[in-house]
Formats: sequence, structure tokens, C-alpha cells
Amino acid sequence: MKKLPYREGSLFAVPLREGGYAVGVVARMAPAGRIILAYLFGPKRDAVPNLADVAQLQSKDAIKCLRIGDLGLMNGKWPVIGDSQYWKRHAWPVPSFVRRDDLSNRAWRVTYSDSDPDKLEREESVTYEIDGLEENGLYGCGAAELLMTKLLK
Repeated sequence: MKKLPYREGSLFAVPLREGGYAVGVVARMAPAGRIILAYLFGPKRDAVPNLADVAQLQSKDAIKCLRIGDLGLMNGKWPVIGDSQYWKRHAWPVPSFVRRDDLSNRAWRVTYSDSDPDKLEREESVTYEIDGLEENGLYGCGAAELLMTKLLK
């Protein structure tokens, strides 16, 4: 098995489709890799930032928190900037997500394991109009790049 180039607390650059980079922090990772929970940040940067410039990012300032496949990190397309010396796991919580069924007009709060972002712990029914939760899903690296490109225009 290939050694993972990241761990919890690793900072990485997400290439944007129209040039530049967003920055991400690995908040959780599946035990064998493949899926991460990442907090993602702007502003758009022209180049991959150095660790000193991004090491003190805080979860409250993220523009997105998503479950993402780790292919971009594994193949080097998403450069790992380094590991934050300020990393404290409790400061980067696993949020709840929302899953909506438009046909039935129903919704569920989705909670994943604190130790594995690929392990669903529970779903509970909530009002369809619930606000403040990210949509549940698993983004590929390309989809995450497109989303961040759109958000940082």
C-alpha cells in the first residue's frame, strides 16, 4: 500500500480551473485513505502559499467543509503544503450535513463518524427548509476544484 502524503492537520493547495489556488486543511481522514473531510479557504492565491502564510487558518473562517476523495493529494495534483504545528483536532469538528429528497420534500441531517469521514453514523429527519448545513455528498477532486473556482471568482 502506498504511503499517504497527508495526515490530519495537513494543509494543501487546490488548483483552480482558471488559475490560482484555494487552500484546504485535512480535518479527518479514512483510516486507509481515499476519503478526507476538508475545510476549504479563500482568498484565491496566485501561487501555492508557503506553510507560514496558512498555518494559522481556523475552521470558523472556511468557506466550505466537504467530504472529498483524496486522488488529487495522492497523485500530487493538489500539493501538500505541510503540517500545521497549531493543529488541534477538537478545533476542526466534523459537521452535520443535509440530504434532501426533492420529490418527497423530505430532508435528513447526516452525521459521519468522528474517526472516519466515510462511515455514516446516523441520519435523522429534519425540516426540508433547514439552513446552515452543507449538502451531503462526496466530491471528487475535479468537482471540488470546480466548486472552489466558482466560489472564489
